[in-house]
Amino acid sequence: MPGRKRAAAPPRPIAPGDVVAAFANVLGEWTAAQIIDLTADDETASVLELDWSGPEPSSVADLGDVAPLRLTHHAWGGAFSYCDFEWVLPRSYKVIGTMPLLLDEPCRSYSSGWRLGDQLARQRHWDGGGRDDPPDPQSATYKGPELNELLDEPADPHTDVRTLNVQGIEALDCDRLVRRFPNLTGLALRGDLGLLSSAASLNELRAMQRLLIVDLYGMSKADRLLPQRVPALESLFLHGIPAEYATSMRSTWRLEIPNGTYVHIRGARKPDWVAENRDNPLRDWDGREHISGPRYMKAVAQYKTTRRAILAVLGDAGDAADDRPGRLTEIGREYGEAFNRLDGRSPFIETVEREDLFDALVHIVREAEAVHGPDLAWAQDSLISGVEAVRDW
Repeated sequence: MPGRKRAAAPPRPIAPGDVVAAFANVLGEWTAAQIIDLTADDETASVLELDWSGPEPSSVADLGDVAPLRLTHHAWGGAFSYCDFEWVLPRSYKVIGTMPLLLDEPCRSYSSGWRLGDQLARQRHWDGGGRDDPPDPQSATYKGPELNELLDEPADPHTDVRTLNVQGIEALDCDRLVRRFPNLTGLALRGDLGLLSSAASLNELRAMQRLLIVDLYGMSKADRLLPQRVPALESLFLHGIPAEYATSMRSTWRLEIPNGTYVHIRGARKPDWVAENRDNPLRDWDGREHISGPRYMKAVAQYKTTRRAILAVLGDAGDAADDRPGRLTEIGREYGEAFNRLDGRSPFIETVEREDLFDALVHIVREAEAVHGPDLAWAQDSLISGVEAVRDW
């Protein structure tokens, strides 16, 4: 949570020089990596993957004469497979010993989720002549409506699928999902203020190691996951979820952090927030760490002002209709200048926020197209032209 006290050391003991091992499904074997550094301020571990896989090792000696994994696939150009991860060592990983550091330089990349073995599998696939990512028959990706159509069809359980990624969820029954995909180890569910029902059924996924839920609602404390039901869980990422569910999940799973479960829970929302923000394309700014509450409120107020002005111009069928492109360009300029002022001397509008601001304009045009017809590309172009002429962000 924002403002919480930082830990002085990783919850599972690890130190620079330690060698950790884990089973990699993509390889069908164990693989290993070395801890190069720990950063308490960021709670990260700098991890160097080793060019090794084989049977489960009991000590560093079982690895033989190992070297760091160098990546030549795609655009890596011979760089080491070296990355900062959250410093919670996943519960399925183990420390098998220590050795002198194989690298002495700071890490400049970050990723959430350790997933040792993925890069080694990609490199071996590349070395074997493959130029696409290696196929993963155990992984499946669907859009929300597409998955619901699949679940409507009678079929045997898909026991071979281990990783499921579902995006654009409007409504999803977790009980039906679990019955169709009973052997999942990884599940990612993303919505847009969508409805997730029967979420307690996720407790039936006993082998689940990673769960991500973003912008989905309908869950209560009765739906919380229980450690005794999903004992393998090692990554829990929740963002944009009901406040009651967030509180219950946090209190339940923070006790499992020392056992190797990474817990990230943000964006807990109460029912009135969901109702008020359903049509607010900047709602994800609420609670974002580098955006203050007053700045968020001013941004939403400016969006609403701009929305009213755009819809008024696009609804004008009178004498001024021929000048609509020019009027929209001016609205775009005013929008860009307003956010120049809001960004001010301590800028907060970064790449993601910049995309959000342009997407908000597109959202307004799409809203107008639902009323006036789908041929308003010129309106979007006029708005963006105005913004681009003045923006500093």
